[in-house]
Amino acid sequence: MSDVFDFADSLGPLKVVHIHRPSPGLRAVVCVDNTACGPAIGGVRMAPDVSAAEAFRLARAMTFKNAAAGLPHGGGKSVIYGDPKMPNEAKERLVRAFAQSIGDITDYIPGPDMGTDERAMAWIKDETGRAVGLPRALGGIPLDEIGATGFGLFAAIDVAKEYLNLDLKGATVAVQGFGAVGMHAARHLARAGAKIVAASDSHGALVDEGGLDIEALIAHKHAGGELRTVGLGRKLDREAIVDVPCDIWIPAARPDVIHAGNVDRLRTKLIAQGANIPCTPEAEMRLHQKGVLSLPDFIANAGGVICASVEHHGGSERQALAVIDEKIRANTKAVLEEARYNKQLPRSAAMALAERRVREAAGLRRWRD
Repeated sequence: MSDVFDFADSLGPLKVVHIHRPSPGLRAVVCVDNTACGPAIGGVRMAPDVSAAEAFRLARAMTFKNAAAGLPHGGGKSVIYGDPKMPNEAKERLVRAFAQSIGDITDYIPGPDMGTDERAMAWIKDETGRAVGLPRALGGIPLDEIGATGFGLFAAIDVAKEYLNLDLKGATVAVQGFGAVGMHAARHLARAGAKIVAASDSHGALVDEGGLDIEALIAHKHAGGELRTVGLGRKLDREAIVDVPCDIWIPAARPDVIHAGNVDRLRTKLIAQGANIPCTPEAEMRLHQKGVLSLPDFIANAGGVICASVEHHGGSERQALAVIDEKIRANTKAVLEEARYNKQLPRSAAMALAERRVREAAGLRRWRD
């Protein structure tokens, strides 16, 4: 298994903190990767199979994401080992214990991520005095409720379509991971005339070449249902969504879902990375060789952290959505133009853009000495 130090370089990580509290059974890792641009913002992920290496890889993605978006923040991430579907009382005890343990890590601002939500951020804010993605009742802009990341993902796709001569009206879409990000991206794409022909969650996949009823799927998920129990489409194994032909394929779940072992099964024109690090480097290179345009995660899915930054600095929901749209459209275009001009992977162009901004900011910081 990879160790954090296998990935360390001149940019970071700045600190990695392992947390263990036998009662209430808390095991967690916090990674603050880089703070050259400002205090780190990054989500709190909860899953049974997380790791320190995953925390670092996600933290580095946040460093690049925040820098590429031009935010006054560095990158961080934390992971809590646990089942996010545990009873609410147990989850609150675990999250509050985590929050108490990070009180002194003042250069890290937590936000929601897979397995946590606005309510969890309220618990953290109550314990530490800092968190983003808070409920409206606490003056926050609830990222999942307004679909900030999915909205930004749609903006990136809307720019990228011009580089493929792709018309969204009638375009076919598959969404792997029909959660907070995937469902909002699907809704915006459907409103633009696209057909969502496949969707999956952790329990299975649905396929309908004529187009799934997205509003019915969203209502079913909000009611706590699984895709396999809704009366729509053909029911398939969750991995079968990789084989569904489509114009746009959206990974919006876990890391590394597209890898050397399945990348050649994909039949699509555009991959819009709604999840963090959903493609391995080998898979991304193979996609490029096949002529598939892959929008890098930290460019395309930055809507959530842009919204979090606007909230942290006192902005409104309307301002957040406007800033998301402006920044993601501009950054997507800048990355795709540079990639086309230099004949390189979009990720290479995006990383060069983000790293330039991080190193420029670092050059102005005294801590470098």
